[in-house]
Amino acid sequence: MSTFEDNASIKNSISSVISDYYQLTKPGITIAVLASMLVGFVLGSGAEINFAVMLHAIVGTYLIAAGTGAHNQFLERNYDGLMKRTAKRPLPDNRIDSTKGVIFSLTLIFAGLAYLILMVNPIAAGVSFATTLIYLGIYTPLKRVSAFNIAIGAIPGALPPVGGWAAANGSIADPGMWLLFGIVFFWQIPHVMAIAWMCKDDYSGAGFFMVPKNDLNGTKTAFWSTLCLILLIPITFMMYQFAGLSLIFLTLGMLFALIFLFYGIRFAMHRTKEHAKKLMFASIAYLPLVWIAVFVDLFF
Repeated sequence: MSTFEDNASIKNSISSVISDYYQLTKPGITIAVLASMLVGFVLGSGAEINFAVMLHAIVGTYLIAAGTGAHNQFLERNYDGLMKRTAKRPLPDNRIDSTKGVIFSLTLIFAGLAYLILMVNPIAAGVSFATTLIYLGIYTPLKRVSAFNIAIGAIPGALPPVGGWAAANGSIADPGMWLLFGIVFFWQIPHVMAIAWMCKDDYSGAGFFMVPKNDLNGTKTAFWSTLCLILLIPITFMMYQFAGLSLIFLTLGMLFALIFLFYGIRFAMHRTKEHAKKLMFASIAYLPLVWIAVFVDLFF
């Protein structure tokens, strides 16, 4: 019985360690990065998809995205410990030693970079590495300086479909690819601002500038969120014109953009945490629905 209990304890301990390292990779964000990359890959492939290259792109992108998320948590471990929503993350909660955390994150980043160079192409690797550098080198420190970090952070957030497109055809010159970038860029700003407005006291207590300066009643936050939501409408139309998509995508894409805008306007009118929460949920639904619209258009 004692041996059985010891074995069970060891298994539970190993499982807990694996779970903590998995949490360190920000799995939700990493999966979203992979989904955006795949949309770019499929659209950039044209008439024929190279599934072998696609698989390599998935592996390499996962490694570098997971490493980037882990390194972000390493850099912000002390500040995460000051916020309720992040205090129980593995590093601030001391479930993973910071030295082990940084070794883990950098290993994933450079393994992913090398994998993309060798198994996909250098351009796709370059886009992914640029994503990492902007996210960690500019966006992460800027969060403690200015709310402009939201716009800067939207750049690496919008680069995964560019990386996917580059993985498919080795080019970053196609207009359809940059329209995909635009959709994710202008989606991300209201998404982040809705979360920032909901958690503004938590962010402020940790020294993060996640809402515009002196925006006590949310006027600036509502303005920039609504502006980005409005811009999604012409970008959706241009996707129909320049990315080889049909009326199926145009109809669904416009519908989703208008619904998203509706919740943005509701937040702009009321500017409460309740309406910010509704905008956040609308943003969580919007992007996967748009990607589904792309795949429905292409394959059905």
